[in-house]
Amino acid sequence: MSDTRRVEVLSPAGDIEKLRTVIEYGADAVYMSGKSFGLRTFSGNFTREEMVEGISFAHSRGVKCYVTMNILATEEDLKFLDEEIDFVAHTAKADAVLVSDPGIFAHIRKVAPDLEIHISTQASVTNSAACRFWYDQGARRIVLAREVSLAQIRKIREEIPSDCQIECFVHGAMCVAYSGRCLLSNYLTGRRSNGGSCAQPCRWGYSVVEEKRPDTVMPVEQDERGTYIFGSKDICMIEHVPEMISSGIDSLKIEGRIKGAYYAASATKVYREAVDLYYSDPSAYAVDDRWTYLLDKVVHRDYDTGFFYQSPSEDAKIDSSKSYNKPAFVVGVVTGYDEGRGLIEVTQKNKFYKGDVLNVLMPKGYRDPVIVEALYDEKYNEIDSCPHPEMKVYVKIAGDVIPPYSFLSRDGDKDGGILPSAGS
Repeated sequence: MSDTRRVEVLSPAGDIEKLRTVIEYGADAVYMSGKSFGLRTFSGNFTREEMVEGISFAHSRGVKCYVTMNILATEEDLKFLDEEIDFVAHTAKADAVLVSDPGIFAHIRKVAPDLEIHISTQASVTNSAACRFWYDQGARRIVLAREVSLAQIRKIREEIPSDCQIECFVHGAMCVAYSGRCLLSNYLTGRRSNGGSCAQPCRWGYSVVEEKRPDTVMPVEQDERGTYIFGSKDICMIEHVPEMISSGIDSLKIEGRIKGAYYAASATKVYREAVDLYYSDPSAYAVDDRWTYLLDKVVHRDYDTGFFYQSPSEDAKIDSSKSYNKPAFVVGVVTGYDEGRGLIEVTQKNKFYKGDVLNVLMPKGYRDPVIVEALYDEKYNEIDSCPHPEMKVYVKIAGDVIPPYSFLSRDGDKDGGILPSAGS
């Protein structure tokens, strides 16, 4: 990576709400999908109208948009491919598309030759020769397989053209299969994993039976909860951002298009601040306790450094716990401020009450927990709680105004989940 190039913070945009949210929280670019050809059909994704609107909004904020077209296509898929490419390139005006299938790649070069192409992690690129191959075909970015180590990335960087960009996952879920090429979902549920409909059976618990005793189920016990032999730990590289940047990576990718807006906002905020801190003074980089606090409050499995320091044969990164960690319980998202009455406008996500102590996640800066001093419905009638999903309420708190796109949450900690102060 050249001295003038800053690493990109790339965030998931599973729908238009998440796109707007991660942009507020500091994303340099987002990756997204239409209703077809992407690998996350269970996220909301974008209708054509939403894609045009979302990309226009992102561009107005100086944020790039990459559209995923990284399924392994069937003959049936090809019937609709050229029309979709034409729309993404010429109507929606995406900045790039992510591709793993050589056939889709060839169609893009024909239909939209000026559209930038990024090679998806599904293509299983693990070496400089593969990078150069795709670069010679016209690709300008390679999303390396998660199985590639940092030491290997440094060597790859030395062997490929300077304008061939490298993208790597820095945070979020890993797949049990190499580069996500898995057939468990197809076999167990009929949902086509490499066509975007993975049911994530690697996250389920498993037992064994003896062939002559099919009714006798025997757990393969690893602990008191059993073993989950297919489930991977989640990647978290917040402590290693300097090594990621110095290795020559151009884009730090946050996984999670099917996860909630709170997850996307928290992870984007943390990695945005980490990257900015690194560039302000690389020698003084240190992990802020508030970053690890926030990352611990989002949906995740036990964190690990993935395969950046160990190979799959040395450490399979299996997570023995079936449960996700999810300490934060989001109760509302701030949508505005009634200046005349001094009330914060909130869209309810879960029931909360007058008198509750709530944590605050803001796009910029930090805030101590706040007390709900009073609560009003949309007609300004005072209420004790807000029981209806997505209802608009007004909240009175002490202190400074909380800006739009902020999240209000609570958790099960007896102390209310107090955010660490700076430098603690």
